[in-house]
Amino acid sequence: MIWVHLLIVLAAIFLGARYGSIAIGAAGGLGVILLGATGAPVSREDIPFDVIGIIMSVIAAIAAMQAAGGMDWLVALTDRLLRKKPKRITLLAPIVTYLLTLFAGTGHTAFAALPVITEVAKENDIRPSRPLSIAVVASQMAITASPISAAVVFMASVVEPLGVGYLTLLAIAIPSTFLATVATSFLANMLGKPLSSDPVYLERKEQGLIELRGAHEYEERPGAKRSVLIFLIAIIAVVTYAALISENLNIISDPTLPRTEAIMSIMLAAAMAITVLCRIDPSEILGMQTFRSGMSACVCVLGVAWLGTTFVSTHMEAITAFAGSALTAYPWLLAVVLFFAAALLYSQAATTKALMPTAIALGASPIAAIAAFPAVSALFVLPTYPTLLAAVEMDDTGSTRVGRAIFNHPFMIPGIVNIALAVGLGFLFGSLML
Repeated sequence: MIWVHLLIVLAAIFLGARYGSIAIGAAGGLGVILLGATGAPVSREDIPFDVIGIIMSVIAAIAAMQAAGGMDWLVALTDRLLRKKPKRITLLAPIVTYLLTLFAGTGHTAFAALPVITEVAKENDIRPSRPLSIAVVASQMAITASPISAAVVFMASVVEPLGVGYLTLLAIAIPSTFLATVATSFLANMLGKPLSSDPVYLERKEQGLIELRGAHEYEERPGAKRSVLIFLIAIIAVVTYAALISENLNIISDPTLPRTEAIMSIMLAAAMAITVLCRIDPSEILGMQTFRSGMSACVCVLGVAWLGTTFVSTHMEAITAFAGSALTAYPWLLAVVLFFAAALLYSQAATTKALMPTAIALGASPIAAIAAFPAVSALFVLPTYPTLLAAVEMDDTGSTRVGRAIFNHPFMIPGIVNIALAVGLGFLFGSLML
């Protein structure tokens, strides 16, 4: 029966990927029904309510900041930085999207930076696919290092019983993913033909399809900087509180507010503070692009993680017998498994929730689990992820294009190299700290 259930899981994932967006989560729900109909026990305990709650609360604060003009202010800073050093755009662009995601806990913040990256590259005769490819990958990688991302918070709950604290996890994840991103940017700068010799670009230019829009026009709203400051204070509060209740410091030994609940409540409070202090209409928050994308992500995590966890819990014994010894002997295999799972599950949080507890149960060491963690960011494999599609659509030079073979797109090589480097650095830093 395991093969029937595996076929149902794969069919549901492929169906969702075929339609994209919220359909991924909807297809996961269909898969859960079929698993239940074929004998798999379905439980609400397999639903990642904590992950969904974190995503919802963080997105509410991000959308409030966007409604107050905070995101536009950050984009204006990005525009100013990239135009000051245009020849280094392939290095600076991924650093910008990495830091935005690290700061916000969601890769959807990259949507705001992608148009700026595209325009600056075109104006300086730089192939846009180079900075765009690594910038999109960097925004996905940073999820596994963000103090407030659902994936990191859940990962911390998995490794803490093994003696690895939240702060130690961040101390390994942040430098390994950031250094890997910077190193990969130099590779990305060598990929693809120069823009001036790209036949697709030359043809589009001759047809008058290339448009240069110039510098980003920005008019600062009164509460823009204030909203960013409030959000930053909220992040500092989350990290500080997590440190105070951690076993490393043990300053608060019996907290009445656990870490997950603290993140959700602090982020919701930040959204309320932005609404009041920046004088925005709460209804505006619901119309923000980040809010729509975030709520779509919640549905995706709900359906896909529920589907994956139901399958794994049903066949835990068979999976343990098949994979337990292999993971113990070859710990790097966990990164390979997470890589392919993330390509199908379309969510770092969903992949972490579905597979990481199983990997630990199979005998994976804390070092192996943390080092392999960046592999859950392989959302670039199928060219249907929202930020990836946005990069393709925004580049009117045609350099950021998907080939006929589907997998031959400019995000693949930077993404694989970035993950490989991050995993290798994770093993290095992990061996030094654990």
